[in-house]
Amino acid sequence: MDDIYLGVNVDHVATVRQARGGIEPDPVTAAVLCEQSGADGITVHLREDRRHIQDRDVALLSKLLQTRMNLEMAVTNEMTEIALATKPNACCLVPEKRQELTTEGGLDVAGQLQRVADVTRQLKDEGIKVSLFIDPDPKQIEASAEVKADIVELHTGCYAESNSSSFASELERLQQGATQANSFGLIVHAGHGLNYHKVKPVAAIPVVEELNIGHALIARSLFVGLPNAVAEMKRLMLEAR
Repeated sequence: MDDIYLGVNVDHVATVRQARGGIEPDPVTAAVLCEQSGADGITVHLREDRRHIQDRDVALLSKLLQTRMNLEMAVTNEMTEIALATKPNACCLVPEKRQELTTEGGLDVAGQLQRVADVTRQLKDEGIKVSLFIDPDPKQIEASAEVKADIVELHTGCYAESNSSSFASELERLQQGATQANSFGLIVHAGHGLNYHKVKPVAAIPVVEELNIGHALIARSLFVGLPNAVAEMKRLMLEAR
């Protein structure tokens, strides 16, 4: 496909807000500005410990967004209930540990097949698309198809952190994973740790339809402003096609 979409994760705007416990900066305002600047969707991770995004943010975004809302969530009863009540366009099931700084690795779908299948079914029955955040591993991709997910989001963290000796092999893993997922009829997204220097090779993978990017984009916005940061990232992605 020629088109590729940018989902902007605004979690780190909420991180700054929570550092002071006040109301600024507002991730909801940031999300609307991202939409106006070319983002094709907004991603938020409502973590169990509420360290950044809050329930209030999710509720407001579900009403205000003009594009698409992608709710990242752990595979828990609490988060499933929130998702069913909120009805975002899509839910991305992710692994979650209280002690981690950010999501570490992909969801072990193969190791909890029935649990993931049950939550996937509940969400899809309410018209919510289900995405699974997984490593580009053949076993996990096959399991994602087995539980009838709509989308897999390939974890790009290892690629993003790669050096000159590992760059080619990590990119190849993503390319092969994307091809395999596509062959199973899964929509392919990718994200985690992508920055302005390494986004193009992933955006160039033909079957990848969307990239979800947060930290690098929000960090860039400190220097050039949020509209410019979004526009720059989107331009690089489109140039890669």
